[in-house]
Amino acid sequence: MLSAESKKKIDREVAKYPADWKQSAVMAALRIAQDEKGWLAPETIEFVADYLGMEAIAVYEVATFYNMYNLEPVGKYKLTLCTNLPCALSGANDVAAYLKEKLGIGFNETTPDGKITLKEGECFGSCGYAPVFLINNRKMCGSLTFAEVDRILAELE
Repeated sequence: MLSAESKKKIDREVAKYPADWKQSAVMAALRIAQDEKGWLAPETIEFVADYLGMEAIAVYEVATFYNMYNLEPVGKYKLTLCTNLPCALSGANDVAAYLKEKLGIGFNETTPDGKITLKEGECFGSCGYAPVFLINNRKMCGSLTFAEVDRILAELE
């Protein structure tokens, strides 16, 4: 189900814990699987569960708790905009409206070309740079203005 390279990466994560605590690597294993597959299909979650010796429901619980895991296909770029109170008070709602209009999609939708998926997220711990969004769960962009959003979207082209 996963490539040998991904299995090696998971094995390196598993090695960080005592032998009888393999399940502690579940979050890292899900990230590695998602990096390879692009999203976490039910069979991918089941593979991770088997690989770590866990019940599939326990892995599914982790995958559904955190918004960094994609349980359905997403675009090449997933933009997750924080809409918690500090970001909302700093203009996140305006940025959300701007993104929706500019991209022609709403939250939890993907542009017709499959390039960008727009998600709504919870606090990313960067309130001092509000409003913020994450690109593919890895790159945080803050102090967002419409001009900054335009610049970032142009970079993603």
